[in-house]
Order: sequence, then structure tokens, then C-alpha cells
Amino acid sequence: MGILVIAEHDNASLKLDSAKVVQCAQQIGGEVTVLVVGHQCQGAAEQAQALAGVHQVIVADAEAYQAGVAENISQLISQLAADFDYVLAAASSQGKDTLPRVAALLDVAQISEVVEVIAADTFVRPIYAGSALATVQSLDDKKVLTVRAAAFDAVEMTGNANLTALDTVIDAKTSFVSQTLTESERPELGGANVIVSGGRGMGSGENFAILEQLADKLGAAVGASRAAVDAGFVPNDLQVGQTGKIVAPELYIAVGISGAIQHLAGMKDSKVIVAINKDPEAPIFQVADYGIEADLFDAVPQLLELI
Repeated sequence: MGILVIAEHDNASLKLDSAKVVQCAQQIGGEVTVLVVGHQCQGAAEQAQALAGVHQVIVADAEAYQAGVAENISQLISQLAADFDYVLAAASSQGKDTLPRVAALLDVAQISEVVEVIAADTFVRPIYAGSALATVQSLDDKKVLTVRAAAFDAVEMTGNANLTALDTVIDAKTSFVSQTLTESERPELGGANVIVSGGRGMGSGENFAILEQLADKLGAAVGASRAAVDAGFVPNDLQVGQTGKIVAPELYIAVGISGAIQHLAGMKDSKVIVAINKDPEAPIFQVADYGIEADLFDAVPQLLELI
């Protein structure tokens, strides 16, 4: 039983989500192969070799695959899938863009956002914005799964997998033109151990500066609710929630966030949740481990003084 895991990377290095998807693959059982597809991605491929429990790493390095162009990558994966029973990827923006195309090309149903493996053909996934869990069984010969990485622990980097370079390049009909990346010295939101998020209660984008100060003192990433993003306070790559990033850090500090179900779906699995809100009836307090009923413009400066 062969399992193909699509690596998450930036060409130079492997992202933590890859190690977590490999953990899911190991729970399914079978020989695990990791596919590193990109352009000038040798650095990520070498790191993938170190993933514990991985038998082989396949590297597909070509200009057609740069910037994760899903139209091209999905064609490659569908061709490679002939030798595998499972295709897995993280439920990230890249995975959500690529794997539905793979499932369509293979004419199978995709199982999305897997959070638990019950058996080789049975999985648990959240529905209704995470308020319920569904146990689903797939009878397809080939199973295509996106994995909610936050639900799995990362495997150790103690492996020594074989490395195979793939010479085949698909006939690409889509070409990469350019991209604009947001660069920050803070940790990436999806893999941060500590996240400080702001909501509509912040009042304006300028007020996020106090959250940035708090984040810098804690070595944390900065996040936001959909309401804050829709209001134009911060860019949408900071959005945490059902339609943003799903996170599960060690510590999540929610500042001025009411706790709409859309936001809770993205962060309620955090190990410790601290909520700061002046509204005692705010739904965020129902999931918070610690709640501070106070004006955030009083509470956050006090926290900064204490740290």
C-alpha cells in the first residue's frame, strides 16, 4: 500500500506541515513516499529525506512547477498516482488548490480536512465550521486526502530516505508570471507556537501596532479575525478562521475578538487560549482558558509592562 505525500516548502526549506502530514500517512499504514515539486528545490528535498518513516523522496524540479502552479503540479501528481493508493497534502492554500484538481483527474472523491485516521479507508473530518465531526469511509481505489496539519504531531527528523530525481516534465499549459510575497521577521502564522490576534475591536489598522509590540516581545505571529480583515485593518494573509488559516499554537491570545463561529473554527484547538474583551457576553470567553474582561487599550499596555 503506497502513500504519496505532497511536500509543503518554499524551495529552500521544508515546512513543518509536511512532517505532520507524514504522521497522518504513517497512521494509515504503508510505504510513504514524499514528492517535492518546485523549481530549484534541492534544499527542501534534502530536508524531506530526514523525515522519519519516509521510504523515498521524489524530486520534480522544473520551471513549470515554480510558485506552486496548481494546474501544472496536479497533472504531474495524477500521473504519479498510478503507483500509489493514497495522495495526501496539507489542507493549506496550496493543498486546497492542487488536490481537488488531482481528485478530478483521477475521477475520485476527495476527503478534505482529515483530523483523525480510524482505518485505512475511514477518516474523521470536521463539518459545520468545526462544530461537528463526521466519520467518512471511502470506497475509491485511490484516496485523495487533505490533512488538517494542526491535528497531528510532526514526525522526527531522524530518517534517511532515498532520493530520486524525476526527469519527466508535463506539457505545461499554464506559466508563472510573477508573485508578491509578504516578508516578516515574525514566525509564519501557520507554524507559530504563539499567536496574538486582533479583531474588529482594534478599531483601526494603526492600533494593530500595540499587538505587534506584544507579538515581538513574545516571539509570536500576528493574526486577525475575518472582521478585521474585511474592515481593511490588516492584509488577508493574517486571517485566522474557517476561510483563513487553521492554527493550533501553544498559546493563542485573542484581543478584541468577539468569537464568531467562523473564527473559532480556526483556533479552538489551540493548547491555551487567552481572550481580552470588554464585553462579558462575548462568545470567545466560552472557549478561552483565561479571560480578561477589560478594555484592550488598557489591558495590552499593562501586559507589555509585565513582560
